[in-house]
Amino acid sequence: MLVHLDTDIGGDPDDVCALAMLLGWPDVEIAGITTTHEEGGRRAGFVHEALWLAGRGAIPVAAGAEHSMTTLVQPGGFPDDVRYWGRPIPPMPSRPGAALDLLGQSAERGATVVAIGPFTNLALLQVERPGLLDRVSVVVMGGAFRPLDPGYPQWTADYDWNVQCDTRAAEIVETLADLTVVPLAATVKVHLRAAHLPRLRAAGALGALMARQAEAYQVDRRAGLAYDNPRLPADLLNFHHDPLACAVAVGWDGVTIEKTATRRVVTDVDGDAFAERWLEAIEHLHSGG
Repeated sequence: MLVHLDTDIGGDPDDVCALAMLLGWPDVEIAGITTTHEEGGRRAGFVHEALWLAGRGAIPVAAGAEHSMTTLVQPGGFPDDVRYWGRPIPPMPSRPGAALDLLGQSAERGATVVAIGPFTNLALLQVERPGLLDRVSVVVMGGAFRPLDPGYPQWTADYDWNVQCDTRAAEIVETLADLTVVPLAATVKVHLRAAHLPRLRAAGALGALMARQAEAYQVDRRAGLAYDNPRLPADLLNFHHDPLACAVAVGWDGVTIEKTATRRVVTDVDGDAFAERWLEAIEHLHSGG
């Protein structure tokens, strides 16, 4: 199966977890990787670092949109490279338009497109080449917001980062012909836990990096969250928001999907089964799969 990944890697470490899972998922080929809400190629630099650690540096990568179509600014920021990556990571900028070219080439090859960051690159391609993305399956993380089930964090729509960073782009992507939405109401049920760290640390350099980043992010953003939400595991490190979207894109069947007139929406997930499937993909990658 051919997949194109569009990512805002470099903030929440679940993007690295998603990329590593795709690299280790049997019978999946990554046609290309584009970064969104860039800052001079910093996010593309992180992609290159992850690919190098995995021994998969030949995959095409292009740094994409630097600004939201809605606000005309680059939202968010980056945690410390040394703390999260072990060393400063050099940026890898691309020529203007390179990301749209790469995304377009992947779509022309029939790749499923999975967007795990703000949807700016996809929207720009739809404006530049109307109808191209209508010919492929597109899976996005975020959108179709509904209240989260009791016992989970009761985040409001403002927390829906990928949509709120560029609402104009989200409006354009919502019109695509073959769209699957993986919202927070589902992804909040899939977890990276401290119990998973021994298997991660045994899975080579990229596994060790994910363990390092998960522990840092737990301190920075997840401390105390499990104590306030009884359906979260006590040893929660992070949520697998982006890995779940990628698993849906490659056809993992552990989710419940509701079909509407305009899209498919993931409404539920077997969280324990997903955690095991994710770890198996990481271990498969480390074993040379």
